[in-house]
Amino acid sequence: MTLDSALASKLASLALAHVRREYPNKLDHVLTGLPDLRAPSELHPVFYGSFDWHSNVHGYWLLATLSRIVPLLHERARIGALFDAQFTHEKVEREVAYMSEPMRGTFERPYGWAWLLMLAAELTRHDTDEGRRWSAAIRPLADAFVRRFREFLPKAGYPIRVGTHFNTAFAIALASEYATTTGDADLATILRETAMSWYSRDVDCQAWEPGGDDFLSSALIEAECMRRVVDRSVWAAWMDRFLPRLVDREPRTLFVPAKVSDRSDGKIAHLDGLNLSRAWCWRSLASSWDASDPRRAIALAAADDHVEASLPYVAGDYAGEHWLATYALLAMMAAPHA
Repeated sequence: MTLDSALASKLASLALAHVRREYPNKLDHVLTGLPDLRAPSELHPVFYGSFDWHSNVHGYWLLATLSRIVPLLHERARIGALFDAQFTHEKVEREVAYMSEPMRGTFERPYGWAWLLMLAAELTRHDTDEGRRWSAAIRPLADAFVRRFREFLPKAGYPIRVGTHFNTAFAIALASEYATTTGDADLATILRETAMSWYSRDVDCQAWEPGGDDFLSSALIEAECMRRVVDRSVWAAWMDRFLPRLVDREPRTLFVPAKVSDRSDGKIAHLDGLNLSRAWCWRSLASSWDASDPRRAIALAAADDHVEASLPYVAGDYAGEHWLATYALLAMMAAPHA
């Protein structure tokens, strides 16, 4: 399945319905005193909706991306009006100021950091007056998170390999897109060096997944991270060592979509995200194998299986509805069946 106008409109409509929905809201917020007891929209004048800060950020990324790649998108005017209202220098300055307050050093680390940079990277691709205005407005927040990556990665002695928000391979993969898009060579270097120090010696991954609330494959996102940060020949040799039995469809768990028993349970609903993010990884990895490599067809078939298992469920319950469309779009935008 690929992205067509009907699916694009559905995904955009879902995001528009929640990016300014303030409640319910799960704050990543340390209280240092009574003055910190404030509403989400007071704390985060830009990113207060979508249940949590990071989901709100990647909801805006979805809207920015669809607005650019689907020129006749029915929701395009609504998206532009939303961005004009939200991406202002004054509101972004308040988001930056929040981060500078005491006890905010680990705020949204590293998942929210990476998604903010993905949004900033996307806005730089909008070659219009309004797009350049939005990009300029969000830039101070992107700069703040770039600084945080540069400060954090050298002292982070170990990777985090879980299948949830704390996964460091996912964060590096997304941050590397920002570094590439904006030409930030220093950031690209520290991301590459960190990935190499953490992952280059990994061999024969057993893929002990999924866990009960995973929305990322710790195995496949590591492979995708490395694909993004090293040369293709280096990645190919590493991949042969990391997942040496893919041609035999092993480890088997990577080819079997996760089953979701209760989509109203916010943690169990993560497994729909796992299926969609696996599809994104499988398609992206396939793009680096030649057509003659049997792993390419195997990866694309696995991607199809995972999309079919969870794409029908991006809407229906707010537990998944506030974020799953983003991962559906990632899967749809990844390498086509060529």
